[in-house]
Amino acid sequence: MRRSDGREWGGAVDGTAWGNTEGRRARIRGCLLGGAIGDALGNPVEFLSLAGIRRAHGEEGVRGLTPDEDGVTGRITDDTQMTLFTAEGLIRAHVRARTKGIGGAETTVLRNAYLRWLDTQNHPAPPVRGGDDEIRTGRLRHESWLYARRAPGNACLTGLASGHVPDPAAPVGARGPVNSESKGCGTVMRSAPFGLTGQDAAEAFALAARCAQLTHGHPTGAHAAGALAAVTAHLLEGDSLPGAVLRAMDLLARHPGHEETTAALRAAVDLAGQGAPSAEKVETLGAGWVAEEALAIAVYCALVLPRPEQTGQALLLSVNHSGDSDSTGAVCGNLLGARHGEEHLPPSWLVRTEGRAVIAEVADDLALEFTHPVDWPRGRYPGC
Repeated sequence: MRRSDGREWGGAVDGTAWGNTEGRRARIRGCLLGGAIGDALGNPVEFLSLAGIRRAHGEEGVRGLTPDEDGVTGRITDDTQMTLFTAEGLIRAHVRARTKGIGGAETTVLRNAYLRWLDTQNHPAPPVRGGDDEIRTGRLRHESWLYARRAPGNACLTGLASGHVPDPAAPVGARGPVNSESKGCGTVMRSAPFGLTGQDAAEAFALAARCAQLTHGHPTGAHAAGALAAVTAHLLEGDSLPGAVLRAMDLLARHPGHEETTAALRAAVDLAGQGAPSAEKVETLGAGWVAEEALAIAVYCALVLPRPEQTGQALLLSVNHSGDSDSTGAVCGNLLGARHGEEHLPPSWLVRTEGRAVIAEVADDLALEFTHPVDWPRGRYPGC
């Protein structure tokens, strides 16, 4: 299966699985489920300072899933919502390429997926679909628990309403016309699935960066999204986390305007080599409201507590700071899950995370679509 430019568009489509299929499936599930756990850990403390977190939860801060302002434990936010629609969009783009024999519409199909997410923010239930409406289709839009506003980023909301679709031939990371000064973490927190398709890391980087500009025009927002996709792609192949980060930084260096994202990642790598972790060290990397800071905090927490049995500690470190705790937790969970697989996610947190069954199902569907040709039930993943 080739894209419109003649290159392979990720995954095996002839029935031949790539690599260790079971290992990849475990990492894909780990990535999406780990992100949801980190999101749920950070959700109740997202807008608290570190001092406020410690006043509320003790000197060590949050030590597990805690109730949100409504008294509900384990709720995910817009981070996991958008990540799921990213995964759905990637499946549907591949279905389109596979069934029609040509790719090239990935950014359009991803925008359609994010418009379905936008419906979940603007409607209490799935809106009625018109007869020729290709956007309000598919299975994921019927999940009632996704119809909830959990502090979505303004740039994501306004960017999708603008109608802009980036040119797939445009230079990666050039400033975009939509929210052109915005580099909020809404780009990076939804971008891990771009690295889970079996694509080359450079291709995953490019697609994630272009799709970031559906909502955020600042080059750093695109570069940070691309870097996360590249790190995830390397982890899926079995690379170590330090190796994956360094390879992503090498890839970043090829793109003009990469310096802000590269500097943030370099700071995270250097900090991880400076002894025992602490919340105070996390805060030297920023607050995570912007893309490169969210990525750097997540990378630092995953690097400084790298062993599979330290996954829970790393996730806690990633949310106990003054800033965007749910986004840094989500991205850290994406990285740890992609590195170690689902079996090393803390089970007591996993079972209490909202939407776990659907998240695991979407992860499995993503793995299946990119390893074998799938005859999906009618209407599940239409190619649009």
